[in-house]
Amino acid sequence: MRVAVVSDVHGNLTALEAVIADLRKVAPDVVLQGGDLPFGGARPREVVDRVRELRWAGVRGNTDEILWAPESLREFAASAPPLKKPLEITEQLRAWACPKLGAERIAWLESMPMVQRSGELAVVHASVQDTWRGPGRDAGEAEFEKAFGMLGARVVVYGHIHVPFVRNIGEWTVANAGSVSLSYDGDGRASYALVDGEKVEIRRVAYDVEREAEAAKTAGMPHSKWLGTCLRAGRYVAP
Repeated sequence: MRVAVVSDVHGNLTALEAVIADLRKVAPDVVLQGGDLPFGGARPREVVDRVRELRWAGVRGNTDEILWAPESLREFAASAPPLKKPLEITEQLRAWACPKLGAERIAWLESMPMVQRSGELAVVHASVQDTWRGPGRDAGEAEFEKAFGMLGARVVVYGHIHVPFVRNIGEWTVANAGSVSLSYDGDGRASYALVDGEKVEIRRVAYDVEREAEAAKTAGMPHSKWLGTCLRAGRYVAP
């Protein structure tokens, strides 16, 4: 059983379609989505509709959660003062995205569980019980164990941090699928994970970044210039 894990699309339809084209060539048996589908890009509604059309099962992410529970954003902001400015921007983007999505799509996102399983594979967004906090690439084994050990899975794939990697920890494998949009590792291409048994491969897919940056501008998305800067850099750029 070969399973693709596609995470953190963030409203980027251009990148999503490029990934879908690559998936047609790779032909996995199952595709799972790792959360953070619509928020943070030019076409939130279109991304949700495309994933629903494809019938990908998935999990909820933190920027999905803020669409129906904005207090989760405010609670996280209170615990992370250095992120005050980006989180203020997130609040503005939320106000822009919610009317575009509408209540029914937001309710569909809210129906997503925290964990999806396929055989020995478990998929979460950040950790088992928290969509906001997940281990970094260089975290210690104890931190991975705390975040994912309770799953009892041989392979765990998560998203959230936008930095793809694969690590073997004892008898289990932990991988981050990276992000379809807004990569933070200096490589602006879309990223997803392909799981074949206990083997995990990170696939990178080029897409037309300028087209997506222009789509954000045309859509009247708040802070579209900043979004374009981050997309082009392939990493987080402070606003």
